[in-house]
Amino acid sequence: MEEQVVLISENDEVLGLMEKMQAHVNGVLHRAFSVFLFNSKGEMLLQKRADHKYHSPGQWTNAVCSHPRINETYEEGARRRMMEELGIEADIHPKFHFIYKAEVGNDLWEHELDHVFTGFYEGDFRLNEEEVSEVRYISMEELDAELSAKPDHFTEWFKIILDEYKHHL
Repeated sequence: MEEQVVLISENDEVLGLMEKMQAHVNGVLHRAFSVFLFNSKGEMLLQKRADHKYHSPGQWTNAVCSHPRINETYEEGARRRMMEELGIEADIHPKFHFIYKAEVGNDLWEHELDHVFTGFYEGDFRLNEEEVSEVRYISMEELDAELSAKPDHFTEWFKIILDEYKHHL
């Protein structure tokens, strides 16, 4: 079964469903969530996308980012994907939401109403190698330096969401 995304209006009213790849080709607005996880040192967890992903392969991004299913809340989707991608459960809380649109390469677009969650996690991971090749924690100072030096090592949406996150601190 092809994965579908929930198409919405700017007011988050459901307009229908569309196959995920087609939504990214057409650049239509759909629901999404992002999770930022931190450890006790205040370092942010990053995941490196698997090398065979159809867009942004091998790039670093936040702990989890994906799409809720129809009849699934943003938080339920975030918790599901933490388990599916990282093999973890973590206490997360809503931080903010916003709409953005970004070209992600190969004539594909992310146009999302993104609900951003933050949380804390220290423990072991059971990485799903179909999704994630590795994870690491990084200080915000080191992250800023790495983003400046090697911006192409990071997903386009992560750069946008991180900038928005910093405005909500």
